[in-house]
Amino acid sequence: MLLLTLAGPVAAADGPAVKLSAAQAGTGGSVTVSGTGWRPHALLMMLVCGRATPSRGVIGGTNSCANGDGRAVTTDARGAFSRALPVAEPPVPCPCVVHVATVTGAKAETDAVLRVAGHPVAPLPAVRAGGRLAVLSDTRLTGSSGLLTWFGAPPGRALVLTVGNSGTSPIENPVFQVGTAHGVFAPQWDDRQWHGTLAPGKKTRIKLPVELSAGAHGDYTVSLKYGGRVLAEQPWHVGRPWGVTLFWLLLCLVVPAALFRIGMALVDRVRPRRPGGASRRRPGNPAPRPPRPAPPRPRSRAARQAPPPMTPTLPWFDPESAPGGPAGRLSAPPDDSPTSPTTPTPKGPT
Repeated sequence: MLLLTLAGPVAAADGPAVKLSAAQAGTGGSVTVSGTGWRPHALLMMLVCGRATPSRGVIGGTNSCANGDGRAVTTDARGAFSRALPVAEPPVPCPCVVHVATVTGAKAETDAVLRVAGHPVAPLPAVRAGGRLAVLSDTRLTGSSGLLTWFGAPPGRALVLTVGNSGTSPIENPVFQVGTAHGVFAPQWDDRQWHGTLAPGKKTRIKLPVELSAGAHGDYTVSLKYGGRVLAEQPWHVGRPWGVTLFWLLLCLVVPAALFRIGMALVDRVRPRRPGGASRRRPGNPAPRPPRPAPPRPRSRAARQAPPPMTPTLPWFDPESAPGGPAGRLSAPPDDSPTSPTTPTPKGPT
């Protein structure tokens, strides 16, 4: 297990290791760095750093390294690598080391002593007695995103890790720095204080909140720093807030439809009417239905049984006796007509 302390990293016997092809080199030369025991297919960064020893690590972090002349390397399937590294003078005096650390994934690092010819050497600052905080287990992010995060709310997690005090004095209310980095950008650090006292030789489990900005999505890296040293890193993939995209899509559909309906209502109010009060029907509107006729009233039983009334036929409705016809205009009444004045009335015997 890899142990990270404020005073410097302490690697286990079976942990990552590196060795150099030469213990001393001058500026402008190069050394071959070989490593074993790393994670398979891990991305590593190699730097020449000053004010550092394998026991205390790099004092001041990467600010003490020649960052412009560093080299990246990827381990093979067995966790080994070999790569030439140009020798450059670090911005601080020696003692110097070749610092190798992982770029992504679980934090792992180690150092190999390198004497840079012609570079000044200065003694390291004295170690202050007191508590020393160490990470005893791998860190992890706990928690999940809710419905509001799907609509753009700030995503949040909790950074959980176990730390121990390997020093000789207690540590009270330590202040950590939690940083979040998006992609290749530098992390943004926020102070997180843990309230409590950690006695020498004791360990405890701490939980620190981590929160991103609203609408954040993509690949992030959460880092933990204490006393100027990065103790752990944890990747974090944040999903895209699809609810925001759905909201804008609906807005682009609803607003034009509402404006169209309002415009049609205004046009219907201001356009002139046709004479007679009849208005033009809109396309698609059904025509009004005619009123239903009233059902016939039921007749009484006597009315249903009575024969239909006889309609008298007028004499001029007869085709032969219609007014203006030849029969009605020239012919005389028949002889057997009871109303004829020329027909004698038969008399009986007297």
